[in-house]
Amino acid sequence: MGSQPQAGQVPTVLGSLGKALRELNIDTEIVASGRTDRGVHATAQVLHIDLPLFWSDLTKLKHALACQLPSSIQIKKIEAVNSDFHARYSALKRRYRYIMSDQTPNPFEADFVTFIPSVNFERIQSAVRLFEGTHNFDMFKKSGSPTHTFERTIYKTRAYHYQHYFILTFEANGFLRSQIRLMVAFLLEIGKGTLGTQELQEQLTCKKRHLSRPAPQNGLYLAGIQYKS
Repeated sequence: MGSQPQAGQVPTVLGSLGKALRELNIDTEIVASGRTDRGVHATAQVLHIDLPLFWSDLTKLKHALACQLPSSIQIKKIEAVNSDFHARYSALKRRYRYIMSDQTPNPFEADFVTFIPSVNFERIQSAVRLFEGTHNFDMFKKSGSPTHTFERTIYKTRAYHYQHYFILTFEANGFLRSQIRLMVAFLLEIGKGTLGTQELQEQLTCKKRHLSRPAPQNGLYLAGIQYKS
């Protein structure tokens, strides 16, 4: 049900992790590098917490948490950082991956891959580069975005095949709410031939909105965070 804690017994990533930490007598605020919505995945989420002194053995803590957490959450690594490190504000770049397939849908991948009809992937490969650079993404965000600044810089995009999957990656200094899903949805319309690069340029320059429906959330993954070395 997403990353952020919610009231009641709603299972979320930080809610489940907070419960596991309290079972180990660790009552602390958990700060994530960013939020993920319901149905979105993360293979490289970064969190920071303040640990009490009696939990100095981080290897033991990792094993103890593994026993408390549900199978849908895995702690890859725990390490000490400087006191000025902040999981969100110290991040320089964020990378997301969107995974699609035009194969016959199957129940084993339904929650993790977006199944799409056959599209012209070469058009998508050409159009995705138009997102690179600094743009005002006001028309590529969901209402309720918790920010008043809509300018973001996308450093790198990729569109490639891996086995029978189509994969898109976006690396930027930050993203607005549902920005990537809206960009992917536009690219899929280009791949189907219902929209073109001219319409993409018009929406990207905030001249005219052509599409406001995001792509499904289940194909989206937070795939990497880059911090200062």
